[in-house]
Amino acid sequence: MSSSAEKYSKRGVTTSYVSTIIGISLVLFVISIIVGGSFALKSIQKQAKESLQADIFFKPEYSDADIKQVEQELRTWKYFKEVKFINSDQAINEIKGLGQSKEDIVGILDGEIAIPSNISFHPKEEYADMDGMETIKVELLKAYQNEIDEVHYDKESVSNVNLGFKRFVFLFGFIAMLLVIVATAMINNTIRLALYSQRFLIKTMQLVGATSGFIRKPFLIKAILQGVVSAVIGLSLFMLLVYITDNVMEVIELHLNLEMLLSLFIIIILLGVLISYVSTWFSLNKYLRMKVDDLY
Repeated sequence: MSSSAEKYSKRGVTTSYVSTIIGISLVLFVISIIVGGSFALKSIQKQAKESLQADIFFKPEYSDADIKQVEQELRTWKYFKEVKFINSDQAINEIKGLGQSKEDIVGILDGEIAIPSNISFHPKEEYADMDGMETIKVELLKAYQNEIDEVHYDKESVSNVNLGFKRFVFLFGFIAMLLVIVATAMINNTIRLALYSQRFLIKTMQLVGATSGFIRKPFLIKAILQGVVSAVIGLSLFMLLVYITDNVMEVIELHLNLEMLLSLFIIIILLGVLISYVSTWFSLNKYLRMKVDDLY
């Protein structure tokens, strides 16, 4: 009889342990999506900002060779992600989609070249806003005041890119914060329910003279292991999701480099261990303070 009871008790503890890991794993999977999504959003934001284009137009007397010399100098500047020389033919080819031939375009200005050679550039992310673009413009006109005729960029595009991402980041951050709070509460409740089934064991150990530290030790070690195992499972589910969305669903392209993935792994493992450890600590303290009559 006692053997059956012991087997039943061990089975119950094992079931509780497995269900706790599954519960924490699913919650950490959700958190992985949130954190991974924030990394992907940052990567997309960087690409969008660095895709902004501005053009530098030179005075008519400057030849292509002179403009190419400026291009080489600008490549050393800290402001630019990419600097590219575009001659007149290349510029004309870019607007051929309008249905006009090169002769028609050139003929607009009575045989003169309609689109002069120029330099286009894409700014680095940190300079891809109104202040940054204006700083670049001022620095260019200051350094090449005798060569540059105009620095042109679409202010509306620059403003829209930054404002759109600011709104989206705020909304995403708000939703992510709520989900993390809910997820943390779910982990805490899962661990509390798991310890509830062992409340009599905890109290029995206390009644026979075991110190609080001695009682906590095996539970806290188990909590750390639960956090690590759950984090690994949650991350595995997340990587499976990334693989499916990136390879099977070709319309979605995720941009998570090795550095981002390593940061994600560290964050999720630390969160899993920390939340599991803290929740176990407080739940144990609750049962250690309880009177025997309150356990029923």
